[in-house]
Amino acid sequence: MSQVEVFGVRHHGPGSARALRGALEDFKPDAVLVEGPPEADAIVELAGDEGMVPPVALLAYSPAPGPGEGDRRAAFWPFAEFSPEWQAIRYALSAGVPVRFCDLPAANQLVPDADEATPGEPEPGPDGPAAAEPAAEGIRLDPLGWLAKAAGYDDAERWWDDVVEHRGGGPSPFPAIAEAMAELRAQLAALPDEAASAGLPPGHLRREEQREAHMRRTLRRTLKEGHERVAVVCGAWHVPALRAKVPATRDDRALRGLAKTKVAMTWVPWTHGRLAGRSGYGAGVRSPGWYHHLFTARDRPIERWLTAAARVLRQEDLHVSSAHVIEAVRLAETLAALRGRPLAGLDEVTEATRAVLCEGADLPVELIQNRMVVGERLGAVPERTPMVPLQRDLQAEQRRLRLKPSALGKEQDLDLRKPTDLERSRLLHRLRLLDVHWGVPAESRSKGTFRETWTLVWRPEFDVELIEAGAWGTTVRGATTARAEALARDAATLADLTSVAERCLLADLGDALPTVMGALADRAAVDTDVAHLMSAMPAIVRALRYGDVRATSTGPLRTVADGLVVRVCVGLPPAITGLDDDAAREFLGHVDAVHGALSLLADEGHIERWRRTLEGLLSRPDSLHGLIEGRLTRLLLDAGRLDDVPDRMARAVSAGAAPDRAAAWVEGFLSGGGLLLMHDEALLRLVDEWISGLPAGSFTDVLPLLRRTFGAFPAAERRTIGERLRRRDRPAAGTSPAHEDDVDEHRAAPAANTALRILGWTHS
Repeated sequence: MSQVEVFGVRHHGPGSARALRGALEDFKPDAVLVEGPPEADAIVELAGDEGMVPPVALLAYSPAPGPGEGDRRAAFWPFAEFSPEWQAIRYALSAGVPVRFCDLPAANQLVPDADEATPGEPEPGPDGPAAAEPAAEGIRLDPLGWLAKAAGYDDAERWWDDVVEHRGGGPSPFPAIAEAMAELRAQLAALPDEAASAGLPPGHLRREEQREAHMRRTLRRTLKEGHERVAVVCGAWHVPALRAKVPATRDDRALRGLAKTKVAMTWVPWTHGRLAGRSGYGAGVRSPGWYHHLFTARDRPIERWLTAAARVLRQEDLHVSSAHVIEAVRLAETLAALRGRPLAGLDEVTEATRAVLCEGADLPVELIQNRMVVGERLGAVPERTPMVPLQRDLQAEQRRLRLKPSALGKEQDLDLRKPTDLERSRLLHRLRLLDVHWGVPAESRSKGTFRETWTLVWRPEFDVELIEAGAWGTTVRGATTARAEALARDAATLADLTSVAERCLLADLGDALPTVMGALADRAAVDTDVAHLMSAMPAIVRALRYGDVRATSTGPLRTVADGLVVRVCVGLPPAITGLDDDAAREFLGHVDAVHGALSLLADEGHIERWRRTLEGLLSRPDSLHGLIEGRLTRLLLDAGRLDDVPDRMARAVSAGAAPDRAAAWVEGFLSGGGLLLMHDEALLRLVDEWISGLPAGSFTDVLPLLRRTFGAFPAAERRTIGERLRRRDRPAAGTSPAHEDDVDEHRAAPAANTALRILGWTHS
């Protein structure tokens, strides 16, 4: 007689995992079936490799036809060390018994169908979030909520922790779990179809029926193969369905005609952060790091946890003594006893941490939340795991350059004068061209173009993006070259093309540069829009600068830059006249960008040509918008080409000038910062007198422009300007300061009396 044991588990629970391992050791099955995609049967043995370190995930993906020909669909099945399914797999591999996956194949789940449930998402049951007040129609959505409410709990997560995850021993919980789920499913079966499916996504019930039918089919096949003691590990919600006597013909009908797609399967590293419910994972838990600790700490888990928390705080130079830890343990255990809990849970431990270790402060508690409660642990997979060639090439590059992936944000400061750092920079820029944003550029703390600062964070989804990018090539360099050439062909504007050229130089893609430069030169030759030409200049100049730092040939790009400067200087005068407010503001950005780019280029011939162009524009100010005229005046003043700026400002803000135009002129003139007003007394006086002399109505009209102008100044500059104005208003030495003593005593009396009462004085 064959014997089948169905163990209903929560997908990520330390108590379930520990109880399951013990139950399997007692049952001694000769075959183990685990909920998961059957396509993974061929690679399940990798779970026993020493190089497989959880958290990891099974990744199923459908190979895309080619670049741009369709979206790739993918799904993950994550496992942590405290996942019951992972413990079942490791038990079977260590005991030498067959282990198989029994869920609906990924080939069926990845078929695009808007009416089907999302592939890779777990079923409702002990996997989904708890509802505070579950209704009868919500049994399927939140069975734990029902059971918790029946037990007198208002928090399903807390109830499950108390009865399962925090158990220290005793009888197996699986018979009771199976009985509870059978009762809930019986109640659900008594409801009308509409009520039973309330709140579920379209196609969910059909998908659930198909999944359970495939689980039963796999179980029948295993028994037919002669196995006599079969253990099935699945979500607790499915236990009654697998125990039910359902005819094989019924399951065959449910599975007949299912659409299929071609899929590939592999293992990929995962993180604890992606196991957290707040990440959007349907079967996520609130505290992966806490659950990992409960599973791995075989004794005194509370003492060990609080000791580790104290160590984290000490690393941040916060004073935490052994006495703090002892008192925190006592408080956590006392809270658990008062609340009738078998073991202090995360809530009690967190309250003890806040009250004792952190002395009521919230920021240290958040630090422990991020470092320990979630705990960004990154798993690893062995070398022989199936990978696309691009993934293997990236791993080889990571080893060669000593860049180890990490789930925690790590800042990497690169000195481009060092060969290894230069190669690291090129690798990170190449990956960004492939939309794999492992590294995100940050503002470097060091001056000079030979420094780069990156923030490196590895995320599990990068493996999917690498698989997709594998359509471009088998190596990082080759795939990036092909992608850059495609971006150049598809670029819609000249600015897009210059951006691609800049990225090619940053990534040292010499093979792609001829194609990109040819497209850039062709587009620049025919583009007559001055705004497009000006927007392309900064990227080209940056690329030239990076080429110098990175020892990259930039000859063709320099030719394009020289031509753009000439065309911008010729085309700017007619393009910049007669602008409305919005167009003037847009062109102001272009003018500043070109001016900064030419300063960076440091070509005296181009700089002189540009300054003469600006001088020509200022010679006919009536055709310029006030914002543009003010900005051009400031640029030429900074260049030392104007010596009559006070007169120009006086005319711009004179009584005969329209207030809105005068305000725009001042905004343009001061848009470079307030240092000029801090050091030029004449200009400060002109601005002050103009603002003071504005009529009330005009002042209200220009106030938004003035706020925008002065609000952009740093606080220190605003404060200094205010101090200078206050000193200007003080009377000269020897004159009467009567106006400073001109105080309205009647209006000041209430405030003065209040201050006196606060100080404990009586007002005489």
